[in-house]
Amino acid sequence: MDAFLGEKLFSKRSKNGLMTYVLPKKNFNKVFAMYSTHYGSIDSEFIVPGTGERLKVPEGIAHFLEHKMFEMEYGNVFDKFAELGASSNAFTNYTNTTYLFSATSSFEQNLDLLLEFVETPYFTKESVEKEKGIITQELRMYEDEPEWQVLLNLLRCLYHNHPVRIDIGGTVESIQKIDVDTLYKCYNTFYHPSNMILFVTGCIEPNEVFELVERHENRKNIGVQPPIERIYPEEPGSIHNPTSTVKLDVAEPMFLMGFKDNDVGYEGFELLKKEICIGILLEVLFGKSSVLYERLYEEGLIDDRFSFSYEGQKDYGFCTIGGETRTPERLHKEILESISQNQARGVMEEDFARVKKKFLGDFIQGFNSVEFIATSFVSYYHKKIDIFDYMKALNEVTFEDVNWRLKTFLDFSRHATSTVMPK
Repeated sequence: MDAFLGEKLFSKRSKNGLMTYVLPKKNFNKVFAMYSTHYGSIDSEFIVPGTGERLKVPEGIAHFLEHKMFEMEYGNVFDKFAELGASSNAFTNYTNTTYLFSATSSFEQNLDLLLEFVETPYFTKESVEKEKGIITQELRMYEDEPEWQVLLNLLRCLYHNHPVRIDIGGTVESIQKIDVDTLYKCYNTFYHPSNMILFVTGCIEPNEVFELVERHENRKNIGVQPPIERIYPEEPGSIHNPTSTVKLDVAEPMFLMGFKDNDVGYEGFELLKKEICIGILLEVLFGKSSVLYERLYEEGLIDDRFSFSYEGQKDYGFCTIGGETRTPERLHKEILESISQNQARGVMEEDFARVKKKFLGDFIQGFNSVEFIATSFVSYYHKKIDIFDYMKALNEVTFEDVNWRLKTFLDFSRHATSTVMPK
């Protein structure tokens, strides 16, 4: 029970290692469920558990698997969810693949369907070949998507070898190498219950969920699997390239700059504190109430699509800053000058206190949304972070911490830029 938020979390571990969590929200009329595996686009090399086999698989296979899981022998799973009145979806990111549904009725049938299709791989040679054509079209479409290209090119500048620099969907060449046997090997490795989490929130009784899950999981005779050994290439501390510029069919240039985080190698509470600390720093420097944002906005150098974010994982971290702008070179110069000035004088204590209160308010308000609760819980879980440690971590982040990150994280030698210019 979290006394401050008034939320109670229930959990149960199945015999096969699956962790199920339920956070009831009695006053809601909707149920939101996520079934997630700790398997993302960067997991392209690993040791197959129980065999000692070192396997390097084609890039994009996690995303390919996500597409294939919605195909069952009887047809398309999306149609089944629609028949039950539920909205369903899935996504693959760098570190995990997640399947979800939201519904206001027929909860048990929808949850049973979620468990059934994620736990029932059905791959045929014909369907795999067909999927290659579909994903090839998707990849080629993204080649013309400025928002995706500006980010992908930035990551290629920041990283020499780490697979975060590879498109989540892989490449047209890599997906041609995917076959049925490799799909099953990846599925059996990463979709084992020991590597997964089921999270349910909304108007639901925990015991209803646990009983349904146990009935479902007990049908299978699967033991707990040992942790998966993931293999990532050595990554130098330096950036790969300082800049990238491409031309696409855009009305106005798109600019993104980023800083590579070399303070990596840990997860859990310390990673949460770092995330919050860097988040506060970026909000103070570039948020809508910052001096820089107001000035650049008034001068027409940026618009309300200007944004910033930090992505922090155990093995990598980076931030991005930018948006559409008439003059990318000037925006780059203004941002660097502002960082230099702040590094010289330090963040103002009143700005730190104001943003810290904002973070607390945003977090508390988030618990009015089942989507926020589920997405945050699952994302944190894969990083060995307890969502209810958020306020403790926020409280422990000090003014001195933020100023230290200002000087160490925003290191100009580890920054790069990516620009999409009009043709």
